[in-house]
Amino acid sequence: MKRIQMADDLHFSQIIHGHWRLAEWDLSAEGLLHLIEQCLEAGITTFDHADIYGNYMCEEIFGQALALKPSLRKEIQIVTKCGIKLVSENRPHHKQKSYDTSKEHIISSAENSLQKMTTDYIDVLLIHRPDPFMDPSETAEAFHQLKEQGKVRHFGVSNFTPRQMEMLQHEYNGPLVTNQIELSVLHEEPFFDGTINYLQKEKIKPMAWSPLAGGRLFKGESEKSLRTRNALEKVAQETGASSIDEVAYAWLLAHPAGVMPIVGSGQMNRIQSAINATKITLSREQWFYILQESMGKEVD
Repeated sequence: MKRIQMADDLHFSQIIHGHWRLAEWDLSAEGLLHLIEQCLEAGITTFDHADIYGNYMCEEIFGQALALKPSLRKEIQIVTKCGIKLVSENRPHHKQKSYDTSKEHIISSAENSLQKMTTDYIDVLLIHRPDPFMDPSETAEAFHQLKEQGKVRHFGVSNFTPRQMEMLQHEYNGPLVTNQIELSVLHEEPFFDGTINYLQKEKIKPMAWSPLAGGRLFKGESEKSLRTRNALEKVAQETGASSIDEVAYAWLLAHPAGVMPIVGSGQMNRIQSAINATKITLSREQWFYILQESMGKEVD
């Protein structure tokens, strides 16, 4: 599988395995380890997490699996996120859902993630959401300290606008290596609102969450969903793809921005669809045909 260069000393796999719903997969530590090993055999080496996933439990489940075979750590890249505070029985001191990008919270979140995932470093730590109360200089201080201590190798953001990225980048003297954004054939706005343009200008590779539109690609009954599904079926026939999700992934992979879809499934056959997509080549006209059907009109 193609490797995507994120920094001089960091490469991601073109397909990323997402663990947002890990707590729902009903896998033992041994079962999850087997799934991780299957991903590695297929070329997927990058795994996406967040402290809040699974009501603050997914990182720990992953860590239990990794502890069964610690030697795998050097073969994988771990991405995790912090900055959202949920009201949860697992965080009884949280009284109000909020964002927290203070130095204290970022450092404590990172250290907690390290402990839960049984690792001594995180490859990339992302700020999960833009924080309207952010002090970017304080956030940058947290980045600098974690990097100096060797606890986090690189940093990035998630769901940030270009201006929000610029604000944080102005204070942090290292690179922000990615912006994890919602992007799919049913959520094409980042191609038009300046998000992708900015990332291309800065040579920052985006991670795409919900690349199958949270299942709406298969079950959605809106006109947009129906139009797009029909378009994907047509292109699947033209390209020999086995399913419409393969085409949906291929549509993202085709873009020159270097989009890396996050596949959030615990079933290897569903993950395989994304892997198969790396071998599908869409023509420019096919790419625009799918875009046109999603928008419900021709491009201007």
